[in-house]
Amino acid sequence: MGKKICVITGANSGIGKQAAIQIAKKGYRVIIGCRNIERGNGALKDIKKISASDDVEFIQVDMSLKSSIRKFCKTINDQYNYIDVLIHNAALFDISQKSPIKTAEGYESLWMTNHVGPVLMTKLLLNLLKKSVDGRILTVSSKGLLAMPMLKVDVEDPEFNHRSFSVTKAYYQSKRAQVMYTYWLAKALEKDGISVNSIRVTAVQVDMSRHQNISSLKKWIYKQKSKKSLTPKRMAETYVYLATSSDVKGVTGQYFDENNQGVSSSKYSKNLKNIENVMALTDKYL
Repeated sequence: MGKKICVITGANSGIGKQAAIQIAKKGYRVIIGCRNIERGNGALKDIKKISASDDVEFIQVDMSLKSSIRKFCKTINDQYNYIDVLIHNAALFDISQKSPIKTAEGYESLWMTNHVGPVLMTKLLLNLLKKSVDGRILTVSSKGLLAMPMLKVDVEDPEFNHRSFSVTKAYYQSKRAQVMYTYWLAKALEKDGISVNSIRVTAVQVDMSRHQNISSLKKWIYKQKSKKSLTPKRMAETYVYLATSSDVKGVTGQYFDENNQGVSSSKYSKNLKNIENVMALTDKYL
């Protein structure tokens, strides 16, 4: 087995980019997946420079499109014999969005990008992860779920086709589904030597240049929140810890906060029947 290999999506900015830099500094080969080619190439250049590593590769992928994910995974399967770490960092959450946005394949974009896409990618890269001596999969959720303890995944209408759309509910529904997927996958892979854990991302400073179309009031609110928020670099340290540290080797099916401590999710998300229902729904999209 050669150099360890980490695949991370949404690594063109923010936490994902900082995690890619830190993991590359640890001597891993890092493959970054990004939707925008121009931003991806820009991030690739920055990551190589800051990490002082040339062992970084950019492969374009749109996590909302199954066809793009399949192409991305085929490229990796063709080029590599194994991977060691898969980090599902990419996510959509445009706070100015007022109505559902359908992808070119006809699905609601947040549900596909934030939940179905990571599940499909994991499925397509699983054989490579099984060849690692210490395979690790990380999903990403949000501390914001604490403010929505009763929020469930609507297994009848996850895409808001027949109910009033809320970008906040759509986002947090997808993040609750990811936690439930983490528990399900950890159980499914417990005999394969692959650990599966989820990260509860706390409030992190937002790059407001990516949100030009929101009101001045919302910009002010986010500016005030940022004063008490973690930097992306600091939040990325938890990604790196769970992806690389020997301290958590073999630890699986857990939910971690920004201090690398295990935390609990909602009662609903831990219920086995609820998990089975969410995964039965998810399977219909694959």
